[in-house]
Amino acid sequence: MRVLVVHNRYSSAQPSGENRVVDEEVDLLRTAGHRVEVFERRSDDISGRSLLGKVAVPLLVPWNPAVRSELAARLRAGRPDVVHVHNVFPLLSPAVLAACADAGVPAVATLHNYNQICPPGTLQRDGRLCTECVGAPAPLPAVRHGCYRGSRLATVPLAVGMSVNRRRWWSGVERFFCISAAQRDLLVRSGMPAERLAVKHNFVPDPGACRADGGEHLLFLGRLAEAKGVRHLMAAWDEVAAGGGVGVPLVLAGAGPLEQEVTAWAAGRDDVRYVGLYDPAQCREAVARSVAVVAPSLALETFGLVVAEAMAAGVPAVAAGHGAFVELVEDGVTGLLHRPGDPHSLASCIRRITTGRAENLEMGRAARIRYEQGFSPDVGLERLEEGYRTAIAGRYGGAQDASPTGNGRAGSRRGTRAGGDGGS
Repeated sequence: MRVLVVHNRYSSAQPSGENRVVDEEVDLLRTAGHRVEVFERRSDDISGRSLLGKVAVPLLVPWNPAVRSELAARLRAGRPDVVHVHNVFPLLSPAVLAACADAGVPAVATLHNYNQICPPGTLQRDGRLCTECVGAPAPLPAVRHGCYRGSRLATVPLAVGMSVNRRRWWSGVERFFCISAAQRDLLVRSGMPAERLAVKHNFVPDPGACRADGGEHLLFLGRLAEAKGVRHLMAAWDEVAAGGGVGVPLVLAGAGPLEQEVTAWAAGRDDVRYVGLYDPAQCREAVARSVAVVAPSLALETFGLVVAEAMAAGVPAVAAGHGAFVELVEDGVTGLLHRPGDPHSLASCIRRITTGRAENLEMGRAARIRYEQGFSPDVGLERLEEGYRTAIAGRYGGAQDASPTGNGRAGSRRGTRAGGDGGS
């Protein structure tokens, strides 16, 4: 197949899991022999704009007519079989869907967050779950509370874009990829068309080596923010330490608004290490050396890459028992689930995962099997190709091998992957 990937890259100042997922999917498809091109904008480029250009950015969030014209021209010239849309905020806008319609090319879209039903896409306000805008005819509560960056003014373009483009999204996308069943269920309850929503978990590249022994530390890897449960983790660890500890340190890797608080909390302690941001290789090494990975998020996570990465390395996870975590982690089998927002429950799980060596090792083996069955590159490629074929067939009358050029490129490529390595 010929695929055009559309993505507005997030700022490089903060590592983006979504950017990484997009890049890894592009590489996976190309390795499998598909012809993939990318149409993108970069949020980093905003800083280089003139003052007037920066002021105009919020006006482009609901609709960017220049992008519509540019993308439509590229689609007519290149005639891809399908367009795969990821993030369109802030420089692309839903005008990309109009461009697909102009050129007569089917579109699929991955929903990496909840921005179809929540202007900032987080379902969070003041560190707590918020669903005030879910199912509402207009997301006025988000504006009232200033849910995006704590600013009513900054929230307005997102709220306007969500309101005026809702039907365009729902009618202009042949297939939505939800990255968890939990996300899909919530979107269906909000009124999105169930028949267009398919579950396609993110895949994780195979790290090539699994944990060799029981590990040497407990690991938190992620954004240091209230919504990620960092304060609850610190409270739980203090409870564990007050009881004599568990014999291994807690390592926190990441950056974010709570960085100073975490640095001060970890200072002078032998049982805690704050290591700042890790590069990808350091992340893989830290995961593979973990007794367990901890994911205490207060948010209803749409997926949870760090949990899947732990599974790939044969490492169990301790995760909050809500959102996508409940389908990634089988409690007591591939890891442990704690009561969300409850430091005492989290502390209890930490004690269990670190002191029961035999159980921990068995959970790690089960986690690796779960990864191979659900989150490997082979599985990811199969689900991508299936989604593309469904979208192309829907756009061109239901023929399994239909494509704009009539050459049958939409047919399955299983068994003919370039290099024979399954895209790993």
